[in-house]
Amino acid sequence: MNRENGAADGLDWLEAELADTIDEDYEFELSEPALSMEIRKIYRKAHPDTIERQTYFRELIRLQSELIKLQDWVAHTKEKIVVLFEGRDSAGKGGVIKRITQRLNPRIARVVALPAPSDREKTQWYFQRYVPHLPAGGEIVLFDRSWYNRAGVERVMGFATPDEVEQFFDDVPEFERMLVRSGIRLVKYWFSITDEEQQMRFLMRIHDPMKQWKLSPMDLQSRVRWEAYTKAKEEMFARTNIPEAPWYIVEGNDKKRARLNCMDHLLGLVPYEPVPHEEITLPDRVFNPNYERATLPPELYVPKKY
Repeated sequence: MNRENGAADGLDWLEAELADTIDEDYEFELSEPALSMEIRKIYRKAHPDTIERQTYFRELIRLQSELIKLQDWVAHTKEKIVVLFEGRDSAGKGGVIKRITQRLNPRIARVVALPAPSDREKTQWYFQRYVPHLPAGGEIVLFDRSWYNRAGVERVMGFATPDEVEQFFDDVPEFERMLVRSGIRLVKYWFSITDEEQQMRFLMRIHDPMKQWKLSPMDLQSRVRWEAYTKAKEEMFARTNIPEAPWYIVEGNDKKRARLNCMDHLLGLVPYEPVPHEEITLPDRVFNPNYERATLPPELYVPKKY
């Protein structure tokens, strides 16, 4: 294959991937017609300069291809990476995690989203339930919320006592230094949105039957206690922004830009390099002249409704 044909094939692949990604994004957003027209008008008016759709998808695919290279490097070098995603409810954490992991191997890059602690876990050392999810060599772990629940929701909602919160602030810098000393690359992101943007996203979820599951009573309380969450966040930054594991703030009002900016920044933090790959060749199919494929009963097949 000559260089011109190779370049053409590459462009064909990119166009195919672009079309496929756009289709997937449409699937994510198919519920939009269920929104009231007024809510949609308000949302579009608030985001008049969002990034062009084609530009967004081209950059998304480019960054995802780099994430695959990062994944290969992590597997090859046995590196260990932990990325924490924190932020207010509806700030866009889940959206960026979905795009980061979309094309990665789930055996290498996995997402941890722990439920509320059980009665037994409440009696344990606070960090204990997070430790089993930390990566071994050659793994990337993305925490969709993390041990910083204690500095945020547990503190604001009264699930942790003032003494427990203070103990957390005393312990977490040393806990994270221990992780870094053990060889873990620890990255901490805070997704920041404005009061008005959160209200708009909550309204969209309320009016969208396919997204109402994302709203919990705790989410609704976060609207009531916006200022309390702000004060908690400010103290969290002041007391846990350590040189070994600093915080990085992602401006999240524009979801698409936030995703691209976060992915690009994460790639820039890790000194990944190309790694050697064995050439893959498809072996010839072995044919057995005495083998006859059995006819399976029709009731085993899924009905062809489409």
